[in-house]
Amino acid sequence: MKHPIFIALDFPDWNDAELFLKENEFAGVPVKVGMELFYREGPHVIEKLKENNHPVFLDLKLHDIPTTVMRAMANLASMEVDIVNVHAFGGREMIKRAKEGLMHPSTSHEVKLLAVTILTSMDEKTMNKELLLPGSLRTNAVHLASMASDSGADGVVCSVHEARSIKEACGPGFLTLTPGIRLDKTEQHDQKRVATPQFARENGSDMLVIGRSITKADYPHQSYVQAVKEWENGLKS
Repeated sequence: MKHPIFIALDFPDWNDAELFLKENEFAGVPVKVGMELFYREGPHVIEKLKENNHPVFLDLKLHDIPTTVMRAMANLASMEVDIVNVHAFGGREMIKRAKEGLMHPSTSHEVKLLAVTILTSMDEKTMNKELLLPGSLRTNAVHLASMASDSGADGVVCSVHEARSIKEACGPGFLTLTPGIRLDKTEQHDQKRVATPQFARENGSDMLVIGRSITKADYPHQSYVQAVKEWENGLKS
């Protein structure tokens, strides 16, 4: 991918998603398909996207017993998506079995496995008081990333603000995909830990997910071009 910026297709159905992609000339642009769209359309939506050469991040955040996750991953891999994810809180064995499912002999397409650390909608106070996890967001995110790396994951989904520390702990080849991206001067919405594409690139992100800053913009294609420029500015810094 020339520009590893995934547009979040957070639409209620394929008709809306397809219209958005066509109207804004987003042929072949990397996209993220989450629960809302996938649970409505199923594998059909992945088939349509792959027909139009879109790299696909299937964002379902699996979290279940290891055997169930392994079998689910084998099914997801057969759709030839490019990236899938699990919750790191599922533990070492679940992550190992997830990777095992993606490497099923019937699957020739390489699928990257990422583990979600701490959701970007969560702040430190919520993590400490509701999840009863002591310590800082950074400490917990790095711990989960290290566990995921040791368990065979290719990378993590994490906040931009923990990406550099995760790279330092897990090595430069360990992927960091960061949501919570907002273009300069756009609203945060329900995300608590956000950053611009430029800041993300400077702070260790390998890939970005951008949703409403593009999909709800007055001119989505121009917003995407702006995101690419901000990303490239981070590269030059």
